[in-house]
Amino acid sequence: MTTGDHRVSRRRRALGRLLPLTILTVSALLFGAAWRIAEPEAAGHLRNIAYDEYQKWHPRNFDPDLPVRIVAIDEASLTRLGQWPWPRSRLAELVMKLGALGAATVALDIVLAEPDRMSPDQIASLVDDDAERARVTRALAALPDGDARMADALESVPSVLGIALTNEAPRQSPGGLPPKAGFAVAGDPPQEFLPVFSGMTAPLPGLANAATGLAALNWMPGRDQIVRDVPLLFALPDGRLVPSLAVEALRVAQGASTFVVRSSNASGQSAMGARTGVNALRIGAFDVPTSPRGSLLLHYTPPQPERFIPAWRVALDDVSSDEIAGRIILIGATAPGLFDIQSTPTASSVPGIEINAQVIEHIITGTELGRPDWAEGLEFMAFATLVLFCAVLAAFFSPTTAVMTGVVTLAAVSIASYLAFARLDLFIDPTFPVIGSAITLFSTTSLVAIRERAERRWVREAFGHYVSRDLVRELEDDPEALALGGDLRPMSVLFSDVRGFTTAAEGMSAAQLTEFVNALFTALTDVIIENRGTIDKFMGDAVMAFWNAPLNEPDHAARACQTALEMLDALERFNAENAHRFPETGIGIGINTGECYVGNFGSHHRFDYSVIGDEVNVASRLEGQTRPYDVPILVGGATAKAARSRGYVLTMVDEVQVKGRIEPVEIYALLGGPDHPVDQARLEAGEMVERIALARAQGNLEAAREALGAARHTEFAAALAIHADALAAMSRNEGSTLAGNTG
Repeated sequence: MTTGDHRVSRRRRALGRLLPLTILTVSALLFGAAWRIAEPEAAGHLRNIAYDEYQKWHPRNFDPDLPVRIVAIDEASLTRLGQWPWPRSRLAELVMKLGALGAATVALDIVLAEPDRMSPDQIASLVDDDAERARVTRALAALPDGDARMADALESVPSVLGIALTNEAPRQSPGGLPPKAGFAVAGDPPQEFLPVFSGMTAPLPGLANAATGLAALNWMPGRDQIVRDVPLLFALPDGRLVPSLAVEALRVAQGASTFVVRSSNASGQSAMGARTGVNALRIGAFDVPTSPRGSLLLHYTPPQPERFIPAWRVALDDVSSDEIAGRIILIGATAPGLFDIQSTPTASSVPGIEINAQVIEHIITGTELGRPDWAEGLEFMAFATLVLFCAVLAAFFSPTTAVMTGVVTLAAVSIASYLAFARLDLFIDPTFPVIGSAITLFSTTSLVAIRERAERRWVREAFGHYVSRDLVRELEDDPEALALGGDLRPMSVLFSDVRGFTTAAEGMSAAQLTEFVNALFTALTDVIIENRGTIDKFMGDAVMAFWNAPLNEPDHAARACQTALEMLDALERFNAENAHRFPETGIGIGINTGECYVGNFGSHHRFDYSVIGDEVNVASRLEGQTRPYDVPILVGGATAKAARSRGYVLTMVDEVQVKGRIEPVEIYALLGGPDHPVDQARLEAGEMVERIALARAQGNLEAAREALGAARHTEFAAALAIHADALAAMSRNEGSTLAGNTG
C-alpha cells in the first residue's frame, strides 16, 4: 500500500469516527429542544429538587425584629385552655387582648362558618323536650352570645377572617361575600391568570361584616405536596378577586384600602402584546413582583421558635405589649392534631400559619427571589453549549480525560447556578443543562470507548489461540459482572413453608420424598415465575422469592399477594391430582414489603444473586406466625397498605413483637383479591378480628373485650384465642396492680 493509500485510509477512519459522534450530538440537541418545549412532569420534578436543595443550603436569614408574630394554638394552649374548638367568647377575648396590647392587625387563620357551639341557643338546642328547652333558654338568656362578642371584638380591632375557597359543592355561593378591599387593575385582566374557585366556605355573615378584611386560606402545593410558591390572589367566577391571608393582613395593618394589580400590557410592562400574566401586586407601600399566576416564589427561613407566642400566654395575660405592639399578629393552629401542617423546601412539616408569616416577612424585607422570563432561554443556551463542548471532548481526547474535564465543567455550571441563587436571588435551573449534557458526555465517550474496545478486541482475537476464548469473551463483555455488591430498593419478599413436612417425610422413602418435593416446588414456583417473581433459594421444604429485582415492578406488593393466592390454588390442584401418591399438604406464606439490599452476595470465589435486610427477616417471621394464628397467608403493614389500593382484601389479625424489631409489627391476613372474591361471612369474621386487634393496639382494652365477646363462631378461632389469652393476662396484671396499690 502506498503512502497516498494510507492517507486515504486514515481519512476514512477519521470520518467513520466523527460521523456517529456528529449524529449523536445533533440528536441530543434536537431531543433537548423537544424536551424544553414539551416540559414533561419529570422536568418540573428535577427543577424542584434543585430549588429545594438551594433553599436548604442558603435559607433566608430570620430577623426577630420584623413586625410579625404568630399566636399559636399549640398543644400547651389546648391543655391549659381546653380542647378545640374553643368557645367563640375565648377567641373574642384573645382578639380584644391583642388589640389592647397595640396589635397593628389580628388575622385569624380560621374559618368561623358555624355558630358558636357554646352559645346559649346552641346549648338549648341540645335539649329534646320543647318545654324543657324553653326553660333552659330562659335560664341562659342572661349569658352573652359568643358570636356577638366575637363580632364586637372584630369590629373594635383591625382584623382579618379566613375563607376556604373550593371547587367542590360549596357551602356558600361567592355572591354573599361582603366587599372589604378594592382592586385597581393595570393591564390585562388578572382573572385570566389567577387560580379560580367556584365556591367557598365563608364566616358567619355577622362576623364577616364585622371584620376589617376577608382572605383566602388556600394553599397550592406541588404534586409532591410541597409549598414552594404561594398564591397572593385568587379569582371567583363572577370576576371578583380574593387576597390571601398574608397580603390582606399586610393591607389592613397599613390601613390601605386598595390593592393595585399590574398585568401584562400595562403601562411600563413590556409584553409585546402577548397576554403573559400578572407582573406585580402593590400592597400599600410594598410593591411585590409575582409569577404570571400571581404567586410569590418564597425564600424560606428554617422554622423559628421566636415567631410564636403560645395562645395561653395571651389568654392568661403573660405577654407584654413590647411583644405585640405595632405587629401583625396571626392566630392559627400549630398543634399537629388540628391538621394544618404543610411541607416546605426547608422543613417536612410546618404549620400553615408559619408560611403566612414568612410571606409577610418576605414582602417587608424586600426579598425578590425570582425566576426571570429569560431563565429558560439561558438554560437552553447553556445546554446547547455544553452538549457541543462534550462532543468535542469525546472526539479529540481520551474517554478518561473527556469525562474528567466534562465533570469539572458541569460542576462549575452547577456552582454558578447556586451562586446566582445565593448572591443574586435568582433561580436558574441547573438540572436541564447539566443532566442533558451529562447524558451527552456519557453517550459520546461511551461510543468512543466501545469503538476503541472493538478495536482492541480485534487485536486480542489474534491471540485467542493462546488463551481460553470463553474466558476472554466473558471479560470483554462484562468485566464487572463478577463484582460483589448490591443496591437498596423497595421490594416485596415472600416465604413459603410446607406444613407438617417432617411428619409427611417420615412415611416416605428418600426417592418418594425427592419426587414429592420436586413436584410440589414445580407447581408453586411456576406460579411465582408467571407473576414476574424471582426465586431466591430453596431451603429444605421452604421457598423464598422476591419482586422488584432485577426488573422493576411498580406493583410488587400486589404481585406478591396475587402469587400467594394463586399458590393456594395451585396447592389445591396439587393435592387433588396427587391424592393417590402423596399425603395432603398445606403451606404457610409470609409476605413483607420494604427497603432491602439486592445484588451479588458471598465471597469473591462464590456468590449468589439474593436479597438481604431486616424486611426479609420480617417476612420469614410472618410465615412462622401462620401456624399459631392458623391462617395460610400473613402479610406486613406496608404490603397490606399497597395491596388494598389494588383491590386486595385483608384484615388486621394482631400486632406482634417480632424478633429483632423494637417496634411491634402489624400482621394482616390476606383473604382475597380482584379475582379471588371473599364471601360475606368471612368478611364479617375478618372485620371482627380487626376490631379486636386495633383496639388492643390502641390500648383500648374495654373495646377489645367487648368486640371479643361478640366474636363467636368465626373461622379465626386461633387468632381469637390468642387475643383472649392476652386480654386475660392484662386483666390479671391490672388486678395485681390494683391489689398492690390498695395494700
